[in-house]
Amino acid sequence: MRENQDAQALQRWARGEMSTKVILLVEDNPDDELLTLRALKKTGFRNEVVVAHDGVEALDYLFASGPYSGRDPAVMPQLILLDLKLPRVDGLEVLKRLRSDERTRRLPVVILTSSREQRDMLDGYGLGANSYVRKPVDFEQFVKAVEQLRLYWLVLNEAPPRVV
Repeated sequence: MRENQDAQALQRWARGEMSTKVILLVEDNPDDELLTLRALKKTGFRNEVVVAHDGVEALDYLFASGPYSGRDPAVMPQLILLDLKLPRVDGLEVLKRLRSDERTRRLPVVILTSSREQRDMLDGYGLGANSYVRKPVDFEQFVKAVEQLRLYWLVLNEAPPRVV
């Protein structure tokens, strides 16, 4: 049964029927931002990617405040790719705030970082990250990692119903 659902989801995605899914990429390094966007494009991702360059901008986007005050706060990204080492508000604090608010508590958050520190991984999972992925150095490996993230979180994964 699940295999049939997965195949149907992949077919809907291929036909462009899943084009409303948005990724929020929270990344302060311009090179890593470009690398991630190129990897998404190379995997065939056709949806919108919103980029926040620090933790404050990410929180403003998610809670429709500051420069994003005109954004519909009911429209949330399907996936957040979150770097840890961010200016102004770091990734762990962003994650903590997301998990403490009913509107964002269930959003899938993948920590996508170059950090090799075990403490970062433990803290990330402890604060409710859904996944922790270290950025591969090699571009082709990075593309494969992004492809797997995209397929799982945007095609195969069934998100929880929205709480109204």
